[in-house]
Amino acid sequence: MPEIEIEIADKIATVTLNRPAQRNSVTLAMWREIQTVFTTLGNDRTVRAIILTGAGGNFSVGADVSEFGKVRSDVAQSKEYELAVDASSDAISGAPQPVIAVLRGYCLGGGCHLSMACDFRYAHPDAAIGIPAAKLSIVYGVRSTQRLLSLVGLTNAKRILYSADRFSAVDAQHMGLIDLISNDPISDAKSFGRGMASVAPLSVQGAKQILTSLAMGGGRLDEVAANAFVERVSDSDDYREGRAAFAEKRPPAFRGS
Repeated sequence: MPEIEIEIADKIATVTLNRPAQRNSVTLAMWREIQTVFTTLGNDRTVRAIILTGAGGNFSVGADVSEFGKVRSDVAQSKEYELAVDASSDAISGAPQPVIAVLRGYCLGGGCHLSMACDFRYAHPDAAIGIPAAKLSIVYGVRSTQRLLSLVGLTNAKRILYSADRFSAVDAQHMGLIDLISNDPISDAKSFGRGMASVAPLSVQGAKQILTSLAMGGGRLDEVAANAFVERVSDSDDYREGRAAFAEKRPPAFRGS
């Protein structure tokens, strides 16, 4: 069974994360495949809109933390891992077509990262959205944080990242993370996609490129220093403790080192 499924109908491509038993946690191989899928769909001029969703009642609980000991255990691996994560979201945001995330159940961490790379987020009332990086002593990546900031503003971005809480669909909509709450978000997303398929694709592509670039403006951030800090934390005792606590299903005991 493929871990990512693709269906194209009525000029709309539906990409489905397909690990329902694992609540669609994303492996390193899947991050890389997402990049390939969206790059390919982006080059398909018969596709006028793309939907990203998850199978089995959840969007995604985020990265598959259970494999971190093998694929994200030191600075070199963490850097390679983050490059794959960023490449996946860049492929989504870089697709010329509008991309709509359809959220049900959990949309956490890396799942939230994927949803924020989309142009729109439609959610079922049961959706739970959050970024629990602080529970694993992980610093959320620069690109992901910039997308979060552009959507929800400074105070809400701090609230989400500092607390590591999960938020209801209603709360997430109030903050700007969700655009529409619906009992049938996939149908609403397809209807919206069909409407966008009737307008000039080059106009949509141009607007998307300009708006996305403006939203992701570099500002005065020292990205080299920020990424160096991300890498340092990826080799910290707290990160190892976070992984161990996750595997042992116990609260972590962080020391700030």
